[in-house]
Amino acid sequence: MTKRRRGSRTSPSRPRAHHDRFDRLVDRAVASIPEPFRSALDEIALVIADEPTPEQLRENGMGPDETLYGLYEGVPLDEWGGEGVPVPTRILVFRLPLEEDYPDPEDLADEVRITILHELAHHLGIEDEDRLAALGID
Repeated sequence: MTKRRRGSRTSPSRPRAHHDRFDRLVDRAVASIPEPFRSALDEIALVIADEPTPEQLRENGMGPDETLYGLYEGVPLDEWGGEGVPVPTRILVFRLPLEEDYPDPEDLADEVRITILHELAHHLGIEDEDRLAALGID
């Protein structure tokens, strides 16, 4: 779970072209992930959502001035049993908090990549936030 503090919400509704630019950032971030890690994404739905739901925030211990950039929902690979995965596995990337906190396009691209790597690491069984920080994906 990537979590960051959030500032005030003042961003207006954006046109579809803006969504397309964000989609391309996500595509570039995924393409930059080295093998064999990128192949692990084949098993996961990568979903772009505007922002986390109140329930997702609550379940992840977020305060009123905090938000999520991404969220891994599923069973990590090291916990899969012989019968497969009991629940859908997905990574959510939350567009609005990322765009709000990273207005510079290069910073935004970097943070989108870090967010996807962070959530992919959870899928691969790396849950320890200190370990993620040591790997540079905090």
